[in-house]
Amino acid sequence: MAALRSMFAVGALLFTMLGGATTAGADDSHHQSLTCSGASLQSPGVIAPGTYDSITVSGVCLIPGGSVHVDRNVVVTSSSLLLANFPALGPGTPEGDADITVGGNVLVGNRAVLVLGCAPSFGCAITTTDTISGNLLADEPLGVIVHGTTIRGNVVETGGGGGVTCDPVGVFTQIGSPAFSAYDDSSVGGNIAVTGLRSCWFGVARVRVGGSAIFTSNDLADPDAIEILSNNISGNLICEENSMMWNSFEASEALFPRVPAPNTVGGKRVGQCVLASPTTPGGPLGPGPF
Repeated sequence: MAALRSMFAVGALLFTMLGGATTAGADDSHHQSLTCSGASLQSPGVIAPGTYDSITVSGVCLIPGGSVHVDRNVVVTSSSLLLANFPALGPGTPEGDADITVGGNVLVGNRAVLVLGCAPSFGCAITTTDTISGNLLADEPLGVIVHGTTIRGNVVETGGGGGVTCDPVGVFTQIGSPAFSAYDDSSVGGNIAVTGLRSCWFGVARVRVGGSAIFTSNDLADPDAIEILSNNISGNLICEENSMMWNSFEASEALFPRVPAPNTVGGKRVGQCVLASPTTPGGPLGPGPF
């Protein structure tokens, strides 16, 4: 997990030519809808601070700072990339610590990538406080990476990923990282459900879930996936037909030894998330709850 994130941070150094980027903004008094388009990471579209009726991302776009409020929905269209928050892009450069609030839903399309929020676990100095009042819905995305965000509705990620490989694909090729999805240091008011993901790595850590957490039929190439760590889940924790499930993290770059990080679950644990994951190679499940 740590290795994937460091690769993402190194890949972000491609943003050294922001001076040539296209900046898109809106007149606050009119709450206009915005379509942001950018050609690549070297020449991204830049969303300026302001209040918008809705935002559609078509291409590669980022939000470098300030306060961005969206009355309705944010849509990341097929094969597009939205970097809403991000670590420092290089020595002496600022973080992308924008303050983002979305009154409606965030919708992520086929082979698209969303990076929303930041935290020290993702290489940032501070933890952001972004908010989505509705749902985060991703239909066959390439990756969804969320930190430091409050989602008052549900999170549903269905299908997608870059295939069962850790070779960079799609937009992740520009980032210099394998495709992955992660939800860390955040809260979800409803349920979180991730199903049918085919990717390199996936994890959920330190997330407060008001409903249930459901992970089914996910196949990941990295033996360190799927990590479900130190979450507080009010409802049920359901894990079925996944390639592997871990409630522990690696103590070094090797898969073992591992450090336990059990979850707090108010309802039932079902399937692969009943007993703690192995702490030694080939070891048994348990003891203790997942």
